[in-house]
Amino acid sequence: MARMTDRQKRFVEEYLIDLNATQAAIRAGYSPQTAQEQGYQLLQKTSVQSAIGKAIAERSKRTGINQDRVIQELAKLAFVNMTDIVDEKGRINFNASDDDLSCIEGIKYKSSSSESGSSIEREVKISSKLKALELLGKHLGMFVDKVNLTGETKVTIVDDLDD
Repeated sequence: MARMTDRQKRFVEEYLIDLNATQAAIRAGYSPQTAQEQGYQLLQKTSVQSAIGKAIAERSKRTGINQDRVIQELAKLAFVNMTDIVDEKGRINFNASDDDLSCIEGIKYKSSSSESGSSIEREVKISSKLKALELLGKHLGMFVDKVNLTGETKVTIVDDLDD
């Protein structure tokens, strides 16, 4: 594998911040006027691609954040049942699993009193099941935003303008 220059190594470090080649090139010391082209060219280099891949794998190992873990967290949010978290009066079920309880996004509690009596208002909000299901569906290829058509077809153009 070809050796990388210090600036190329710096580009790899900067690229890992936001995965933006143009900004990484600027932060690595390339001219802002040519940063877009430089970033593109750097990403084409096998040595730079290899260094980026190695750094991402090391970071994933170090942090424990990987695709499987993200998918597991999305699945937890997508398939939680509200009835496992709260009872019919809106009280938190602290016997629920830690996975279920971790899906709670917020809790509001409001107590009020008046001459006619007192009331308690509880609101338990869980993370968006719809968004989690959408992301899981996209991961599984269920929802396609674009359609790519490739292939060859024969087209015959008829010139009827003379009529």
